[in-house]
Amino acid sequence: QVHLVESGGGLVQPGGSLRLSCAASGSFRSINAMGWYRQPPGKQRELVATIARAGTTTYTDSVKGRFTLSRDDAKNTAALQMSSLKPEDTAIYLCYTDAATGTRGLQYRYWGQGTQVTVSS
Repeated sequence: QVHLVESGGGLVQPGGSLRLSCAASGSFRSINAMGWYRQPPGKQRELVATIARAGTTTYTDSVKGRFTLSRDDAKNTAALQMSSLKPEDTAIYLCYTDAATGTRGLQYRYWGQGTQVTVSS
């Protein structure tokens, strides 16, 4: 079982920055991909960014050049640095990881509880 804890959300003015962190703990063989989804008010959940175990990152087009995702495998953490924030970035941000668990090392997706990011003046 993997437990994810997010931190770093809050209220920020347009053009500002926030850093979201996600820490994984529990019993697992390996943490593979990590990343963030977001769910704006009244809209569907969308993938924001993902980072593979090898460090390769992908971003949704709307955040390219503004968001940077990194990971620290020694600490089983991932961080999403968000800059030049816009009102349309307002959403609940949810961390996820694809982790191998159990004696057979089967991979499952685990989710954090989410953290609110509000971009408003």
